[in-house]
Order: sequence, then C-alpha cells, then structure tokens
Amino acid sequence: MSKEHRVTPSEHSLEDLEIDLLLEGVFRRYGQDFRGWQREAVRQRLHGLMRADGLRTVSALQERVLHDAGASERLLRALATRPVGLFDDPGYYRALRNMLVPWLRSAPVPRIWVAECVAAEEVCGLSILLAEEGLQERTQIYATAANEVLLEEASAGGFDAERFAEYEANYRDSGGKASLERYCGWRDGKRVFGSALLEHVTWAQYSLASDASFNEFQLIACRGAIGEFGVTLRHRALQLFYDSMPLLGILSVDKADGLTTAPFVSRYKALAPEQGLFQRVA
Repeated sequence: MSKEHRVTPSEHSLEDLEIDLLLEGVFRRYGQDFRGWQREAVRQRLHGLMRADGLRTVSALQERVLHDAGASERLLRALATRPVGLFDDPGYYRALRNMLVPWLRSAPVPRIWVAECVAAEEVCGLSILLAEEGLQERTQIYATAANEVLLEEASAGGFDAERFAEYEANYRDSGGKASLERYCGWRDGKRVFGSALLEHVTWAQYSLASDASFNEFQLIACRGAIGEFGVTLRHRALQLFYDSMPLLGILSVDKADGLTTAPFVSRYKALAPEQGLFQRVA
C-alpha cells in the first residue's frame, strides 16, 4: 500500500501559483470571481475535485476546466456550494425573530438581502419567520449569488426529502408556531417549499467582488460565505453592506467576521455576537 504523498513547502508554493492561475482563468473564461477567496478554502475544494477526477495537479484541473463545459460547471459548483440547512441554527433564528420583527414593523417598506444565497433553505427560513409574524406580505426579500446555476436551483424551492424530519425539529426549536408541513409540498415526486414562501422573493445574479449597492435593506444576511473570503474581499463586502443599510439596520454574518477591526468596529454594536447579529449605529 502506497503512503499518502506529503506536500513539501516548494510544492505548496508552486500549487499556490497554480491556484492563482486557475482562478484568473476561471474569471476571464466564465466571469466567476473567486480570486479574493481564502486560498485554503479554495485549495480544499480543488483537491476534492482532483481526487474525484484522478488528477495530480491544479494545472491539470485548469486545462480540463477551461476546455470542458461539464468540468467547469462542477468546479464552479464546488467553489460556491456550502452546507446549508433549514433553521440549521435554531438559536440564531430565535434571536433573529426577537430582534428583527420589531425593526421590520417600524419600516415603511421592509427589505431583506440574502447575499451569496446557494439554497432555497436560506430564503424559505426567513419567509416562514416573516409569515408567522404577519410580515411576509409587506417584506421583499432579495436573494443574490454569483453562480446562476445555484441561484436557479434555489429559486425552484426544492430540498432533500430525507432531511424533512431534521428540518421539522429545527423549525420547532427555532420558535416555529405551526407545523413545517404547512409550508411544504410535493412536485414531481420531490419535496418543495410552498410557492407562497417565494412570492415576495427577487432572485438576481450579483457579485460581491465587483457589483455596487443596489438598494437599502433593514436586514442583510451573508452567513457562511463571508467566512471564506480573503481580507480584501471581506472588507469590500462589509463596506458594501454598510452602504446598503440605514442607521439601525441589522447585519447577519458569521459571528464577528471582520467587524472587530477598523473601521467597522465603531460602526456596529453587537445584538447577539454569538449568533453573528450586529446593528449599525454610525
């Protein structure tokens, strides 16, 4: 049995160069910009693809990705996808319900932005919360992502039927007021969220790496993705979020990601730091 190959410092340095070239090629060829993401997060996902395809180097993966549409789609999906579940952190949703609802009630036209949305669960969890608080009809949710394929799949509202029991338990733990079945149905033999949950959702391709602010939001949620951004991209995203919310707007991120350093540390106060909920105060 052969021993697992250990990457030497020189090989690691060469692979860093290969990753840079791959990400630059992906950006120029497909317009998807992962150049500002943390290299270790990218490296792990590339290694997973390389193992699956029997490739030894990132350069070999690059050659395949730039010339094979199927390979490019698998790569873009692997880089953008992250684990997502419905009410996957019940404590977060309990805190959000307590803090967000009064704030939304005070807004003439409440708006929510779910940035880097890769699954229907991210939007439908919020829609269920809003419905149970009598706010769904007057609140518009904007769900954006750079990856059009993932965005289209999310907008279809489907989810893994085998996770329904897990989702039901999460829903109850998060403060749900009914039965999760009330919000779900079947389509072509597959589980889906009810169409009513998606009535007030706008889906749009959008890049946090290059696009500008497009509206003002009472809540901006970017849980999961921002933790994989490099320092420069994270700063850009946080500045973009700051520019896109009014005073007292609520920002939902991965705990204190980037908010404990200047200039953001003085712009927000912690509402529930353990849940990643912060409020703009300046």
